[in-house]
Amino acid sequence: MMSPKNKEQRKKKQAASTAYPQAQIGIIGGSGLYQMETLKEVKEIAVSTPFGKPSGKFMLGTLEGIPVAFLARHGSGHAVLPTEINYRANIYALKKLGVERILSVSAVGSMKEGIVPGHVVIPDQFYDLTKGRRNSFFGGGIVGHVSMAEPICSDLAVLVSEAATHAGATVHRGGTYLCMEGPQFSSRGESEIHRTWGVSVVGMTNATEAKLAREAEICYVTIALVTDYDCWHTAKDPVTVEQVLEILHKNVALSKILIQDAVRRIGPHRNCPCTTAARNAIITPPRFIPKKVKRDLAILIGKYIGG
Repeated sequence: MMSPKNKEQRKKKQAASTAYPQAQIGIIGGSGLYQMETLKEVKEIAVSTPFGKPSGKFMLGTLEGIPVAFLARHGSGHAVLPTEINYRANIYALKKLGVERILSVSAVGSMKEGIVPGHVVIPDQFYDLTKGRRNSFFGGGIVGHVSMAEPICSDLAVLVSEAATHAGATVHRGGTYLCMEGPQFSSRGESEIHRTWGVSVVGMTNATEAKLAREAEICYVTIALVTDYDCWHTAKDPVTVEQVLEILHKNVALSKILIQDAVRRIGPHRNCPCTTAARNAIITPPRFIPKKVKRDLAILIGKYIGG
């Protein structure tokens, strides 16, 4: 039988082995944004989660003196399709690292004449057309319904919009990001129908991230870098990968400046509804929630469901 002293030593050893460096801000890099050269004191770490492996290792460091965690959404070498991304693992890992705010960079197509390739959009709404993704931490014995009426943290969006303007970008504040499954680009019929809905941009990733970030009570904002007019603009050729990459590469330098300025503007305290988004969301009484589910979700909503 193990002595009390040995048990305590084992607990301390286990705790040390699962401890991770802490960050305040998470940066998710989309197409073209695979690293942040301005990070200082950088260390690369792998983070384990109950939901499998994240897209890749996290780059932890400081930006403007603030601890941040950077993750390339599509993995090293851009090898992961939008539908293949393990969104739950990505957001869970960021929460595990202590992240309270996420700046999510995404390449998008414009659905409006006035939103020109090269512009930046900070949307405030999503329309989710994805079909085959795990977009909730709930399930498996726990039911919860968070509000997504305002899916973007408005406080964070204001700061990021200001940073984008300061960086010299043409910024569109507000609008709806239509999230499609992909990986194919839209057909012209799809694009024309989506245009009639009044959406601003189309992408393949951010609605899923926003839903999970809300369940995890993390502030979330999308920095949408416009690369093309999708294929609705008959005066323009249909979008190609080559065109997207050409404009995207021009946007990457701007996005890095924007992010650095945004991090500088973000204060240490949060006073937004994101901080308690799951407080009244859980329907299942704690006594009915399986122990494993409680353990798995402890860092997300343990304060509401107990151990």
